[in-house]
Amino acid sequence: MQVTIGDHQIEFGPKRLRLRADDAPPATYEHIGVRPVTPFIGADIEGVDLAAPTPQQIAELKTTLLERKVLFFRDQQHLTAHQHRDFAAHWGELEVHPILDQGGIPEVVRFDRGQDNPGMENIWHVDVTWKDRPPLGSVLRAIEVPDAGGDTLWSDMGNAYDALPDDIKERIDGLTATHDFTPSFGLGMTPDKLAQMQAQYPPQHHPVVRTHPETGRKLLFVNSLFTTEIDGVDPVEGRELLRRLLDQVKMPDFQVRLRWAPGTVAFWDNRATQHYACSDYFPNRRVMERVAIVGDVPA
Repeated sequence: MQVTIGDHQIEFGPKRLRLRADDAPPATYEHIGVRPVTPFIGADIEGVDLAAPTPQQIAELKTTLLERKVLFFRDQQHLTAHQHRDFAAHWGELEVHPILDQGGIPEVVRFDRGQDNPGMENIWHVDVTWKDRPPLGSVLRAIEVPDAGGDTLWSDMGNAYDALPDDIKERIDGLTATHDFTPSFGLGMTPDKLAQMQAQYPPQHHPVVRTHPETGRKLLFVNSLFTTEIDGVDPVEGRELLRRLLDQVKMPDFQVRLRWAPGTVAFWDNRATQHYACSDYFPNRRVMERVAIVGDVPA
């Protein structure tokens, strides 16, 4: 909502955010503890050993992930990389990332960041949208973290879409956008390697607004790291429209923030969220491992 005061226009944030697509009351749980971190995104999960979850706990976690979008598990220091992988496999086929380093297991990506190896994760993004089937979700485990800094934030793309003005919703209805790894991962590749990867992973054209395949909720689906342009739109208009949509992601109203500790695990719905890893801890070290679950073709 915009209000004009004198010669100035002030744009206020959204006045109503939704817990769920149908605004139904939250589910109840018998086998896990669920403590919401914000009213609509993020929850601390209690009473679950990720090394040996029961079938009943897995069933309730699947429901909770759809409802809360990001789940936090504390004190999982005992979890091994193989157990980490096996936990994620309860949600489906696991991805082997074609570019990022593996931690000795093909499905486990290792992020070892420090003074001599800064990351590029401090940008709002959705994992691997440059593939035809971006991940359903990602499970990230903290192995070594700095005493301060290195937090991760997530933003709820359902509420981000809902809060858009009606004229923008109408404008982006039915549009697609190009997603390409080249401006990010391509920077460190040799020309031959880049050409090989571009042939194997050509740009993808995903809906600007996708529908969640399980909840039916509409979700904003463009991100700052991999989305390069909105298709079929005048370039100048398209850049401005994309900028407006990317700004929407950054609103604190839609976000939850995690302070990591060794043994903390975060599991997020990659279809319904974007995330941002703060790079404010150098020269200290931050070591994380991630497993991603293969998703569907966005529609």
